[in-house]
Amino acid sequence: MISSQIDKAEFWTMEISPKSGWLDLNLREIWRYRDLLRFFMHRDFVANYKQAVLGPFWFILNPLLNTIVYTIIFGLIIRVPTDGLPPILFFMSGIIIWNYFSACVLNTSNTFLAHAHIFGKIYFPRLIIPISTVIINLLTFAIQFGVYICFIIYFAFQGVPIHPNIFILLLPLLLIQIAAFGLGTGLIVSSLTTKYRDLAYAMGFGIQLWMYATPIFFPLSLIPEKWQWIFAVNPMTSIVETFRYILLGNGYFQPWILSLGAVTTLITLIIGLVLFNHIEKTVIDTV
Repeated sequence: MISSQIDKAEFWTMEISPKSGWLDLNLREIWRYRDLLRFFMHRDFVANYKQAVLGPFWFILNPLLNTIVYTIIFGLIIRVPTDGLPPILFFMSGIIIWNYFSACVLNTSNTFLAHAHIFGKIYFPRLIIPISTVIINLLTFAIQFGVYICFIIYFAFQGVPIHPNIFILLLPLLLIQIAAFGLGTGLIVSSLTTKYRDLAYAMGFGIQLWMYATPIFFPLSLIPEKWQWIFAVNPMTSIVETFRYILLGNGYFQPWILSLGAVTTLITLIIGLVLFNHIEKTVIDTV
């Protein structure tokens, strides 16, 4: 009788064992916790605009207002060339791409600091939180992309020469690259901020500087050819230029720049995953 009770007590449906190495990622565990992933996605989506009067309309208003401001400043006042494209189409293409990337980086870069109270109480794969952030930001991008398509159709009917091409099939790969690069960068910053809190305060300023170093408000063709390789190191350069090229038929599309950006993205993601996996084991002792 006692032996039977002990056997029942020792029957486990799940065994949680400590991670042993830097590369012990155990990505299959994330799939087991997919319900929790959906919960975090719903929580983030509702919490973003829960107490806002206009609610989800800010998903649309945000890029529209930014586009208007940048069109006035860079298009009408400074008169930055837009490679023959209407300024609204040119600036908005860069803004919605950058919004998705910057949201991924900023929202994942505080994972450890913002969720330390949860991590100390219950176990689940910590990587679920940044992944849910990247997915929910993709939904925001989809809404803004739909608005951008409406603008493209409007200008096409106005006679503006817009030439989408077969490379539009690369769009899903571009989105995966943005998500991977944003996630990798965010994981690196999140891991480092557990020890160096200054990074948390510097991220907003750093992202803003990064945006001005990316061809959001100017075409890459404006840069002398001998200096373009410097911009090519930034993966967001190839993403923004390719995005314009495949949708509008006007942009700097070079396979070598795209390949260089993809390699940089892969390296960033691997470094981010490894660092995050290592730090999460000791984060409660340091945060």
